[in-house]
Amino acid sequence: MTMGTRVYLARLAGLPVFDPNGDRVGRVRDAVVRLRTTNRPPQVVGLVAEMALRRRIFLPIGRVTSMDAEGVVLASGSLNLRRFEKRPNELLLVEDLLDRRVTVVPDDGDGPGTTGAVVDIGTELNRNNEYLVTRIAVREHTGRLARRGHVFQADYDRVRGLIGPTDTQGTSNLLALLEQMKPADMANALQDLPDARRNEVAVALSDRTLADVLEELPEHDQVEILVRLDRERAADVLERMDPDDAADLLGELPKAEQAVLLDLMEPEEAAPVRQLMNYRPGTAGSVMTSEPVILTPDTTVAEALARIREPELSPVVAAQVFVARAPSATPSGKYLGMVHFQRLLREPPSSILGGIIDNDLEPLRPETTLAEIIKQMATYDLVAMPVIDSSRRLVGAVTVDDVLDHSLPRDWRDRDLHESESSEVTL
Repeated sequence: MTMGTRVYLARLAGLPVFDPNGDRVGRVRDAVVRLRTTNRPPQVVGLVAEMALRRRIFLPIGRVTSMDAEGVVLASGSLNLRRFEKRPNELLLVEDLLDRRVTVVPDDGDGPGTTGAVVDIGTELNRNNEYLVTRIAVREHTGRLARRGHVFQADYDRVRGLIGPTDTQGTSNLLALLEQMKPADMANALQDLPDARRNEVAVALSDRTLADVLEELPEHDQVEILVRLDRERAADVLERMDPDDAADLLGELPKAEQAVLLDLMEPEEAAPVRQLMNYRPGTAGSVMTSEPVILTPDTTVAEALARIREPELSPVVAAQVFVARAPSATPSGKYLGMVHFQRLLREPPSSILGGIIDNDLEPLRPETTLAEIIKQMATYDLVAMPVIDSSRRLVGAVTVDDVLDHSLPRDWRDRDLHESESSEVTL
């Protein structure tokens, strides 16, 4: 890194980390700033990187050879995989400093200062090869709801309130950073925040985004966030979750609270959730999604392809369509078979689904056990299987992600829970 090069730390979040050979080994999630004595600027001592299996480790700044808009490059492929833990004299940019309310005093020290929120922090390399915080990017506070203040930069020594209690920290810039991430990465980032900060950020997310994030969090974090919402908002979020995930989350709450939230949900959204909660745990009924893609036999291939291209569908749900007599909502009319998307791609667009369905596979029943589902999926290399009732109506589909979620230990989403405390690897 060139002497005097200024790097803005918030812009590093989410960028890939490369080893000396150019292979990606992780992503930057935060920067670690060490406080120093007297009024000397804080020193950037390293980065927090997320590796495989959501493991977060510390990358000493001395092992970094470059930081730019393309990513971070390491000088060595040897990494200490000890879980990152913040020390008492350290702060994290995203967790502790972003959105903090500060006051910027005038150059001459006279007159009132300008208040605003921290947007980014600039750091520069000095003659001793230390990266020091030198500039603070601040968005001016206007006091007007309809107008955003302009962003300006100030030298570190002109900024007051950057270091201190966290009760003056907002959420807008952190939200902007998080919303660039995939739901799983956003959930992972939330787990690193203190409980109060995490709940504050979760409340500020849109219903759709919060629903997606809750589906990626450990159950105890899901419950902690949901109970912090007012009940009407909690019901709105549950409506936007996949019914099977909403049913799992409600199952963690007391019966009385389940009833209240289900009553607050729209009846058509609550109905599949109620049904899923009636099935015995560990069966197809308890793990299936009640909203697979269901089409009638007179639907054309072109129409089916248009349906599975809809962006809100997950890849496993969009991998096949299930064909049944009307109605097309669960429980459907008589189940006829399924068509994989690869078959759709090979057929003329004008062909109808009734002529190309695959009905060789015997559907699951709601009472089919998870062990039997896994056996059948592995035997036939399937990503989803239909579930029918005694009248051969389609009531849902079990997807491979449903099976994985319910086969892994309940605490599998808790990062680093089962890791050894220290290990050194060469990538």
